[in-house]
Amino acid sequence: MSVAESWSRVMSLLREHAPADHANLPGPATEQMLAAAEERMGISLHGDLRTWLLLNNPDLPEEDVDDEVACCGFEGFPDEGSFFLGIRAMERLYANRSTSCGFDPPDQPDYPFWRNEWIPFLSDQDGWRGKFIDVRDGRVGRWFVGEITVTGEYESMARYFDSVAETLTRIADGSSPVCRFTEGRLVWS
Repeated sequence: MSVAESWSRVMSLLREHAPADHANLPGPATEQMLAAAEERMGISLHGDLRTWLLLNNPDLPEEDVDDEVACCGFEGFPDEGSFFLGIRAMERLYANRSTSCGFDPPDQPDYPFWRNEWIPFLSDQDGWRGKFIDVRDGRVGRWFVGEITVTGEYESMARYFDSVAETLTRIADGSSPVCRFTEGRLVWS
């Protein structure tokens, strides 16, 4: 399944079970927005990330951005406490993580906490944990400050979005102990 198909499955589940949350998601990014972001970051986006952002760019409107938090997006989706990043939020977090030598810490190139080839697409507000796509091979990994970074948690963004769709399906059938759909929204307990 492609990233577009997997994301479409997620959006269909949201539209059916959480229409109020679905309605809050913004429209797509443009090629011009992505090209400008690539130029500012100095790295090309992976094709899956590009495809996803061209389907839906979850950046908050400028007036809703909180300068006091490291990252901002549509809170509560895909899970409580984290959210998908739009291109502006990705750029901001990427700028905080990237280093002049290409990896951090500089003395551990084989086991870094962060590599410049990783572009975050999901984060908490502090930027302490989240998921990234490796632009070299499209694998999805996760980081948590103070812990070892996991590369290749999912073989692709499509596989990751499949897992999000599976979670939404469990919520819809009532088998999630921590989330439910109420009045058209995801509600975490």
